[in-house]
Amino acid sequence: MTHTPHGKHLIAGEEVAGSASFPSSPAHGTAHAFSVGTPDLVDRACKSAEAAFWSFGYSSREDRAQFLDKIADEIDARGDAITEIGSQESGLPEARLIGERGRTTGQLRLFASHIRKGDYLDLRHDPALPDRQPAPRPELRMIQRPIGPVAVFGASNFPLAFSVGGGDTAAALAAGCPVVVKGHSAHPGTGELVGDAITAAAKSCGLHPGVFSLIQGGKRDVGEALVTHPLIKAVGFTGSLTGGRALFDLCAARPEPIPFFGELGSVNPMFILPGALGARGDEIANGWAASLTMGAGQFCTNPGIAVLLDGPDAEGFAATAKAALQDVGAQTMLTDSMAEAYRAGRDRVAASEGVETVLTTTSGQRNATPCLYETSGAVWLANHHLGEEVFGPLGLIVRAQDTGQMLEIARALQGQLTCTLHLDAEDSDLGRSLMPVLERKAGRILANGYPTGVEVADSMVHGGPYPASTNFGATSVGTLSIRRFLRPVCYQNLPEALLPRG
Repeated sequence: MTHTPHGKHLIAGEEVAGSASFPSSPAHGTAHAFSVGTPDLVDRACKSAEAAFWSFGYSSREDRAQFLDKIADEIDARGDAITEIGSQESGLPEARLIGERGRTTGQLRLFASHIRKGDYLDLRHDPALPDRQPAPRPELRMIQRPIGPVAVFGASNFPLAFSVGGGDTAAALAAGCPVVVKGHSAHPGTGELVGDAITAAAKSCGLHPGVFSLIQGGKRDVGEALVTHPLIKAVGFTGSLTGGRALFDLCAARPEPIPFFGELGSVNPMFILPGALGARGDEIANGWAASLTMGAGQFCTNPGIAVLLDGPDAEGFAATAKAALQDVGAQTMLTDSMAEAYRAGRDRVAASEGVETVLTTTSGQRNATPCLYETSGAVWLANHHLGEEVFGPLGLIVRAQDTGQMLEIARALQGQLTCTLHLDAEDSDLGRSLMPVLERKAGRILANGYPTGVEVADSMVHGGPYPASTNFGATSVGTLSIRRFLRPVCYQNLPEALLPRG
């Protein structure tokens, strides 16, 4: 049965209509009206979140784990409706949305299992040494504690996994922090259904309703009101460099500055070393083309740049990549504005001095088609704009004149989410030379693979030096992401009865 959205905000367990509405812009299907967020609604949601923190922030790990499991169950119960409206709003195929829903619920259940174990609390205990000379030592205990209400901004490119019930929300709730979400206007119906699921789970678990709120739509003033609200203690964000940097600056300028955990953009370069290029250049080129065009290139880990040594093998690599990309048809992008930004980025690259076109295609309206360009290492080093992200299926081949210039290119990189090495055994020496550089540039380093799959696991790091993210010591994927919303507290000589339950 087709789901018709109620179109209201979800504020502390209540459906709240706004005084104005905005229409959704689906890729296909029916448009729906949704209430527009306001700073007043932000204030109401933040105050409810603070009220909820006094119970939720001091709840047991088991209670929070049951809440996370229940959210996953409620999302699955709405699975067909989420897939239907998610496909309409985003233009993504049903199979992609079903897979993304599985990732989202799997993440919630993984976090539930993780906090049950308690290892994330990093418990430390130094027993008292009353007889120590020249001075006794008190008993010291340290434990990680939740920081308070967290603001989360839904991402445009992942309607589920990085949005209303995605990684930032799951991590904050696992830590014991109530969440206020600003939904993305690209998929408000999808966000509403997930918000309904979280609200139902909170009610089923008997939690304070302020543990979760969803504010739809709204102009820049809504986002600004959220990150500057004095009761918000941290922000999770996935989006553009421009928008993220503006919010980051607002967080830093507050009377009480707060951490802004923003994932802002990355070109995710691949370094294809000579041995691997000569032995299996065609295989790597075909794999790159598939990764580059996956989901119309709308992944934050899209490998936009391939760095290799100039020569006949580079010629063959470019020809194979071109042939593979030519077979990829037009794909629907998530929003009209994304399609426009992709075309603008394509035109910027194509017009850059020293850049040659390998494959150019035309696309209009909300569609994107792949493009491929190449340039020399010297040109790339001289034009920092060529190292900026183009969000879509665009690839740039950078031909280094020698291994020394390849290292120079690596050193000139901005911060990245990922860097990839394609290498064979004979490339080990060059690989060892590159590794210290790449470790300083990226949060994840791959060998002989493609970065467009981000595993949700204990070991995953999805973050990197700026501008890939605003906090290089954090990750937005994996169980370590929970630590973003905790802070260490030391308890000295505190009676056992007063220690937190953890």
